Amino acid sequence: MSAPGSPVTTWEYLTAPVLIHSTQAILNNFGRDGWELVAVTTGASPEQLVAWFKRPVRG
Repeated sequence: MSAPGSPVTTWEYLTAPVLIHSTQAILNNFGRDGWELVAVTTGASPEQLVAWFKRPVRG
């Protein structure tokens, strides 16, 4: 909870498929764009991963 009168952070979210053979490169690319990894879940099949990201909305 934020203090009275302090600005509230507004977030934008992104989901993206992650290829197992290049996970680090994919995550680093999103990180360079300001995205923070929140979670990784399985997709339609156990071999398919989906990454969930967030970042503050840029004014």
